[in-house]
Order: sequence, then C-alpha cells, then structure tokens
Amino acid sequence: MSDIPFYLGAFILVLGVLIVVHEFGHFAVARLCGVKVLRFSVGFGPVIWSRRFGADQTEWSLSAFPLGGYVRMLDEREAPVPTAELPRAFNRQGVGRRSAIVAAGPMANFLLAILIYWLMFWQGSEELRPVLGPPVAETPAARAGIVNGERVLQINGIPVETWQDFRWLLLQQAAKAPQVELELLNEQQERHYRSLDVAELAEQGWQGDAFAHLGLRFYQPRIPALVGQVQPGTPGARAGLREGDLFLEIGGQKIEHWAQVLETVRQAPGRDMSFLLRRGDQEIRVQITPEAVEERGVTFGRIGVGVAETPGVVMPELRGFVSYGFLESGIKAVRETWDKSVFSLVMFGKMITGEASWRNLSGPVTIADYAGQSARLGLDYYLKFMALVSISLGILNLLPIPVLDGGHLMYHILEVIKGGPLSERAMAWGQQIGLSLLFTLMAFAFFNDLSRLLGPLFNG
Repeated sequence: MSDIPFYLGAFILVLGVLIVVHEFGHFAVARLCGVKVLRFSVGFGPVIWSRRFGADQTEWSLSAFPLGGYVRMLDEREAPVPTAELPRAFNRQGVGRRSAIVAAGPMANFLLAILIYWLMFWQGSEELRPVLGPPVAETPAARAGIVNGERVLQINGIPVETWQDFRWLLLQQAAKAPQVELELLNEQQERHYRSLDVAELAEQGWQGDAFAHLGLRFYQPRIPALVGQVQPGTPGARAGLREGDLFLEIGGQKIEHWAQVLETVRQAPGRDMSFLLRRGDQEIRVQITPEAVEERGVTFGRIGVGVAETPGVVMPELRGFVSYGFLESGIKAVRETWDKSVFSLVMFGKMITGEASWRNLSGPVTIADYAGQSARLGLDYYLKFMALVSISLGILNLLPIPVLDGGHLMYHILEVIKGGPLSERAMAWGQQIGLSLLFTLMAFAFFNDLSRLLGPLFNG
C-alpha cells in the first residue's frame, strides 16, 4: 500500500506530460493556420485553475479529472462568431488545414517518442546483454535446445545487442511467423542456430509475459549452492541452517547450483519440504517450510538465506555500455517509433480478427503499475516507458473512431469524397457510435486491469 502514492505520482506525471504535448500539437498548428484558440484544457470536469494569456486571451486551465484534455477553437457550430472573426473560425478553414490541426495531436506524441529515444540512444546507457538462462522444462525454449549461458546474436538475421532488443525483436518477429531462428554463441564461443516455436504466443492470446509462455529466462550463473548469511527469525534460521552449508537435495530433487535453490523455494510457499545438506563431513536432513511472500499480487516462497561468495566463478559479460552517434541515434529513434507503431496496429488488427486476445488491452491501473515500476528502475526506464505510452496514445487517437482525432480525419476524407461536409444528423450518429466504441474499449481495459490485479488473489 505504501507504493500507491509513488505509483500514482509516476502515472500522473506521464499522463500529464503526454496530454500537454498532444494538445499543444493541436494548439500550435491551429495558431499557424490562423485559427483562434479559446481554451487549452488539461483534464475534464470542474476547473481547478485557469489563466488567460496572449493577444487572443486564450484560457489555459487545469481541471479535476486529468484523464485527457482538449483545445477549444472558435467554431460557428458551437457558438455564434462575430463577423470580423469568421476567417479565424475552425469550421471556415479548408479540409487540408482542418486535417492538419486534427492530426497534429497524435503527430506531437510520435515526435515526443522520437525525441526521447534519440536522447536515450545518443547519451547511451548500461544495458543487459542478451544472455539466456536455462529454459523452463517442457516449454518451446526447452524443446529448441537452448542452453544456459548462450548469447543471442541475431533473430531472423537481425542483430541483437541488448536484452531489451531481444525482447522487442522476438515479439515483433513472432507476430509475423510461428517460428523464429536464433543465432546463438555459447560459452565455448561456438555458434549455433536454433529454431524457436513461438506459436504458443498466439495460442495463449499474447496476454501476460511472452517470455514466460516460451520458457525464456535471463542467464543464471552456476554458483555453488553454498549458504551465506542466514537472516534471524526466518524459516532457514529456525531450521538451524548455518553459513557454509551446501544444499544437496530439496524435496528429493538434486541441487547442482544456487539458481535451483531459489527456483525450488520460490515455487513452494507454505509447503513443508525436506532439505539435504552437507555440513563439513556430515550430511544433514532438515524440514523447512518456506514463508509466503507477496509482491505486486504474486506469491512466492522464501527461507531467508543468501548465497555465499564464491571466488573464481567465471561468468559471461552480462552488462555493457551501449550508445550511438548523434545522427545514427536520430535514425534509430525514428525506426524505433515506426516499428512500435506498426506493431501496435498489427496487434490491434489481430485482436479484431480474433488472432490475439482482447485481454491485451490495458487500462489506467496497469499503466500506473508499469509507470511506478519503471520509475523505480531509474530515469532511463521511465523515459522509455513514457515514449512507449506516447506512441500508444498517438496510435489510439488515429483510430477511425468518431470522437477521436482519427474519426475527425475520417469525416474529412468523406467530405472530400462527397464534395461537401457531412450532415449534422450523420455526424451526430457518428458521435454516438464513437462514444459506444470508446466506452466498450474502456470497459475491456478496466476489466483486464481488475483481472490482472485480482486474479492472483483468487488463484491462490
């Protein structure tokens, strides 16, 4: 519960920045087109704060509900307009100008994403290398023959430099075909090609963690299962575990390295288990019940012991500083924004055709959770999260749904085809249909949020 204010603050900051950028896109292009802007509002509902600025005395306001915003322009369809100001009314502009003003909001979101990625790529950051861990048994990764310590070099011929690149490219390529080819480099510096079956993602509806569905994990060093510090008052301490004890078996399963200890214990919260240890020249068997620990709705087991330091254990290079030149960063930023936009549209299309589950839609609760998590990881992660949400906001607003920017652009296209504006009756029907579609999407998103939040509680 103590995380809620932090997560909420991170969410409001992201949302506030993206709303201001989006609406400023509309505002700036409207001004360039000579249209008078009456109000620039962040949020809906009762006005908390407002001031008037500029030659047009535009009202800048902050309202009570910050889940959106709007720019109100001079328009004869909303209120009478003085004759002298008719040339500055939005409805008196040509289709081209009106379309430019409408499209400017989503374009501003895409531009913000490009600028964030450009800055991130140019300044560089410490990134995890794409080194794979032992796959989960009976998963596509296990069937592909992936081995702990193998580094991903390419996916379907596309170079991979970081763990984030690997996650993103795998999702992108999996949306195109049921199998992907991985070029891997093992710890003996030998290259291997493995075919990974990703059809599991489509069967699972793409919801949840795609890597968990495939059985992919990050590298797990083969550190000996030696007990280090034992925390007082924990199940391990009550069972008499000591520094230097070596785990041999847990619940009848042979233990070869520390990662197995962690995985076995995590999967057994509240379950009494038999531990076989070596202490000096003796083998000792003890019973330990891992305590149940809950974090963000996920329950796992813990016994309260740490791993002992083991000098001489050689591990592959897991981190590296990655940066690009100024121009290369700009090109990469544009490509990153384009690729993520196309992927979002492809996934939305798959949801419409039934190839992907509607459970992929996320609402404000999930976004707030991700905002808080990324903020805790650091500024780089938070800014990249902001860029991703900015792209999603741009894509959402371009959907041809009346009441959204894309719906207005659809009206403009129909106006060009028809040779004149649509009737007020047709636009009113469109508004009702658009609101119904939008509320349906919101209902799905909120339902998915509640399922993700409450699901672990009902599933034990």
